[in-house]
Amino acid sequence: SQSEQQILSSQLECVQSIKDGVLEEAKCTESSRVLLFPQQGTGAETQTQSALRLLHVGTDTLFNKGDSEDLYVTNILYEREITEREVTGTEVTELVWKLCLAHSASYETADLFMTLVFELRHLSLEVLRTLWQRSSFKCRDNWQPLIDALPSCATEACVVLMKELMASGEVEEDKVEYFFWSFAFIPNPTSGMIESLAPLLKSPRASKSCFFGVTALIHRFCSAHSSCDAVPAVQGVMRTLGKFLGGNCTVQDSEHLSKLQLVLRAIGNAGLAAAPLAPALGSCAALRSHPTEIRLAAVLAFRRLPCPAR
Repeated sequence: SQSEQQILSSQLECVQSIKDGVLEEAKCTESSRVLLFPQQGTGAETQTQSALRLLHVGTDTLFNKGDSEDLYVTNILYEREITEREVTGTEVTELVWKLCLAHSASYETADLFMTLVFELRHLSLEVLRTLWQRSSFKCRDNWQPLIDALPSCATEACVVLMKELMASGEVEEDKVEYFFWSFAFIPNPTSGMIESLAPLLKSPRASKSCFFGVTALIHRFCSAHSSCDAVPAVQGVMRTLGKFLGGNCTVQDSEHLSKLQLVLRAIGNAGLAAAPLAPALGSCAALRSHPTEIRLAAVLAFRRLPCPAR
C-alpha cells in the first residue's frame, strides 16, 4: 500500500584521515531523496559534500595555578552572599516596581525575582504588611510578583502574611492552592508557622490542599524536633483533626464520608505528631460496621507513626 512506501531516504558517508591520534581530514557526502508522488516514482534529490582539513596546530597553553586561588567546589543550588545591611520596605517596593517594568522573559527579570525572594527574608511581619499595602498591584498580564515570591521566602513572617491574605480573601483561588502546597517545601518550619495556620483547618471552606499543606509542614517540623507532640501548636492541630473523627469515625452521610477520608489522610500525612490519635484510629479501623473505605483510610493513617504506637 502507499502508506508502506518510503517517502524520504537519506544516506551519509564520511571518510576520516587520522595521523598520530589527530584528525587531519574528513570528507562527507550526504544525499537525500524525497518521493513527492510515490506511485509515479517522481521526486527530488539533493547531494551535499563537505570537507574539513587541519590547517594549524597550536602550542599547549600552560594552566596558571594562580587562577585557581579563588575557586572552590560547591553544589549547584543557588547561592547569595549574606548581606549585612538592613533591607527596608521601600527598597523592596522599588524592586517590585522594577520587576513590573522588566520584560517577563529576560535574565534581568529572573535576577530581580531572586533578589526579591532573598530580600523578603530580612523583613519583619510589620514591614511585610506595609509592603503588601504598597505592592499588591498587578503588573501587565495580571502578574503579582509579591504573590509569587512569598512561597519561596519560607520565613515565619512570610507564612503569617500568606495566612492573613488567604483568610481575608485577598488572594485568588489558584494562588491559595499554590500557597498551601508550598508549605511542604519549607526547609525549617517553626511552631509559629503551625500556630498561625491552625485556624484555617477549622474553616468550613478548608480545602484538601489546606489539610495536606498544614500536615506536611507538621511532618517536616517533627522530623527535626524529637518531642514535637509536646509543642502546643502541634497539639492544637492534632486536636482539631481528632474532633473530626469523633472518637470512632461514625459516618453520618456521603458528604461526611468524604470529609472523614480527607481527615484520615491528613492525619497520616502528619507523621509522628499523630501518635496521640492512635487509639482513635484503631477504633476507626476495627469496627466492622464502618464503610470499608473508612477502615482502610484509618489503617493507612498509621503509615508514619512510630512502631510503639498500638
